[in-house]
Amino acid sequence: MSSIGTGYDLSASQFSPDGRVFQVEYAFKAVENSGTAIALRGSDGVVFAVEKLVTSKLHEDCTGKRLFSVEDHIGMAVGGLTADASAILDVAREEARSYRQNYSMPISLKYLNERVSMYIHAHTLYSAIRPFGCAVIIGSYDPKDGPQMYMIDPAGVSFGYFGCAIGKAKQTAKTEIEKLNLKTMTCKELIKEAAKIIYMVHDELKDKQFELELSWVGSHTNGKHEEVSKEVFDDALKYAKASLDDDSGSDGE
Repeated sequence: MSSIGTGYDLSASQFSPDGRVFQVEYAFKAVENSGTAIALRGSDGVVFAVEKLVTSKLHEDCTGKRLFSVEDHIGMAVGGLTADASAILDVAREEARSYRQNYSMPISLKYLNERVSMYIHAHTLYSAIRPFGCAVIIGSYDPKDGPQMYMIDPAGVSFGYFGCAIGKAKQTAKTEIEKLNLKTMTCKELIKEAAKIIYMVHDELKDKQFELELSWVGSHTNGKHEEVSKEVFDDALKYAKASLDDDSGSDGE
């Protein structure tokens, strides 16, 4: 009996003969078709960088963002279907609001990660619903526990990371991230490297236009997730483009 054929991908609750759930695999494919998003965890915080592909010249700048704040101290980067990611964001914000209401304190990233990953996983168990076609990266900074970061995939599987990537060029981005000594680097150093990696992995032949989004959360922001300032953004952009020019120059030699 063939594992690839009509019928085995009609329901998220049905396994193929060799133990695969095709709808979950399709959800992973949806993430791989989106722009690259990376997050780096340094010594004093977490930085996020996103390649937001521009599909039309008529789109207004700075709309359709892929970097969000779940709460003041928690940032989220998303990849895949934006509408699905918005639904996950709403769930995360509701969990954070409910926790604060019940316990009069902000939610911990570890607990939020468990709740959101369980919710995403639940959508792979029933035939009446479909898996979310998105993956999310969440990060925060706590003066006591330091920086923390998790990535949740469309199957609801979650791991803690020092650096991770989702989207089209995730494998190339991971290779570049592995070259960095993340544990000793600060956010101000990492934000430049994050911008450089996004520019490095962008495929100009397939996707000519894109917008770079940068944000961070750390000791320098008093534990609040926020977009980087224009000055920091411009410096990171300048560094990224200069690094690319140096690399292309050395290749030419």
